[in-house]
Amino acid sequence: MNDSKGILLESGTNELEMVEFEVQGNKFGINVIKVKEIIQPAAVIPVPHSHTHVKGLIQLRGEVLPVVDMARVLGLQEKDSPQSKFIVCEFNKQKVVFHVHNVTQIHRISWNQIEKPSEMYSGIKSGIIGVVKREDSMVLMLDFESIMVEINPESGIHIDQVKKLGKRERRNKKIVAAEDSPLLRKLLNETLTEAGYDSIEFFENGADAFAYLESLSEGSGSIEDSVGLVLTDVEMPQMDGHHLTKRIKSHPVLKKLPVIIFSSLITNDLRHKGELVGAEDQVSKPEIAELISKIDQYVL
Repeated sequence: MNDSKGILLESGTNELEMVEFEVQGNKFGINVIKVKEIIQPAAVIPVPHSHTHVKGLIQLRGEVLPVVDMARVLGLQEKDSPQSKFIVCEFNKQKVVFHVHNVTQIHRISWNQIEKPSEMYSGIKSGIIGVVKREDSMVLMLDFESIMVEINPESGIHIDQVKKLGKRERRNKKIVAAEDSPLLRKLLNETLTEAGYDSIEFFENGADAFAYLESLSEGSGSIEDSVGLVLTDVEMPQMDGHHLTKRIKSHPVLKKLPVIIFSSLITNDLRHKGELVGAEDQVSKPEIAELISKIDQYVL
C-alpha cells in the first residue's frame, strides 16, 4: 500500500475503506485514507522520557517518525510476532507509525454499517467511536486523533489560539456541528464559545445532523434565520461529512446554508473530495484560528 494506492472512493457515497488490524487478537479498524503504507517492523530507537505509548523513532526514506505501540495505547500486553506490522499514517498534518500485531484485510463498507458504541464505551477516555459488526466478530473503530492529542497535546485544538483574536462581538446565529469525537466536541464547544459563537447544536454523526436540519427546513420562515452555518467532520458513523454535505447541497431549502468541513483528512490529495460535494470551505484540524476566520466570513 502506498500513496498511489488508487482506492479513493467517489466523493459523497457514504462509504469508506477500512484497514482491519489486530492487537492481542482483538480487531480494530482505521480509515484507509489515513494510511500511507503498511511495512514490516524496523529497528526502533528508544527516546528517553517520551510518552509511555511511544516505543521510539524509526527512519523511513529520510524521515524520522515516532512509533506508537497500540498495545500500550489499549492497555494490552505488548508482543512481537512474525505477523507484526507498522502502519504508517498521516493526519492532522502529522505523520506517525502504529505498531500492531497483525494486519488482516481491507473492507469496503458504508458508514451506516458503523454503529455508535454503547454509552459505557463512548466517553471521552474510551477512544472507541464506532463498532462494525462482522459475522463472527466485531471491529472497533478507534479515535486516532484523540490518541495523538494525548501523546502530543500540541497537536490538539487550543483555546489560546482563539484568545489571541481579542475580544469579539457575540454572534447569535446558530451553528450546527457534526463531530463524533466526545473530546473534539468538548474542545470545539469551548473554542467556538470563546470566539463569540455561543449558540451551537452538536450532533454525533451526519445522519442526526441532517435529520435536525431537515426538520427545521419544514418549518415556517427562512432556514437562514434558524441556522447560520453547518460545521462537519468527515469520519463519522451512520453518515460521513462528505455525504452530509452532498445531502445538504442537493436539498431545495438547505442548499442555501454554508458548509465548512473541519477534519484531520483535509490534505492537498483529498481536498477535491470536499469541493466535489459543494462545501464552501475546508479546514484541517487542529487549525482552530483558521476555522474561526472562515466561520466569520460566512456567518453575518
